[in-house]
Amino acid sequence: MKNMVKLGLTLFAICAVAALALSLTNQATAPVIEQLNIQANNESRQIVLPEATEFKKLENSVFEGVGNIDKGIIAEVYEGSNASDIVGYTIKTLPKGYGGEIELIVGISKDGKVTGLNIGNMTETPGLGSKAKEPGFKDQFNEKPAQELKVVKGKASGDDQIQAISGATITSAAVTKGVNAAIEVFNSSLNK
Repeated sequence: MKNMVKLGLTLFAICAVAALALSLTNQATAPVIEQLNIQANNESRQIVLPEATEFKKLENSVFEGVGNIDKGIIAEVYEGSNASDIVGYTIKTLPKGYGGEIELIVGISKDGKVTGLNIGNMTETPGLGSKAKEPGFKDQFNEKPAQELKVVKGKASGDDQIQAISGATITSAAVTKGVNAAIEVFNSSLNK
């Protein structure tokens, strides 16, 4: 009985020291990780809306309750400006793909064209859904008019069509859904 108590106390002490070490490590690295995330988001905004030199976050009321958008798919909206001129908007969306949530930042110019798409964190299938990050897929969205886009299997023939990734139709549809949500926010709340 004494050995069991001694063993239990030893294991408890080891667990307590490990938990304390993890807690201290988390406290030390959390601000650094947050700064890196902010920097990555700023770089993504600059990639999708290169004409903008400054970005200002807009209130959530801009996009909450807009149209047919799934709740929680829109994460944030930024207004991009150059000097005092508004050049467009960046809209972060979080559609659900085959492997989980896909982080997208969509740029839309003030005149209603998609200026770029940057795909951040995602857990799509390597070699299939992960191809969404490749220029061959994501560059299809560039210069599309801010109107609803459709995914097609095979060659895209219209201005409103996006060619699906072979073997990753769910991922292709999810990315397109995220871009469509950004377009809907632009058309209903920002394009005034």
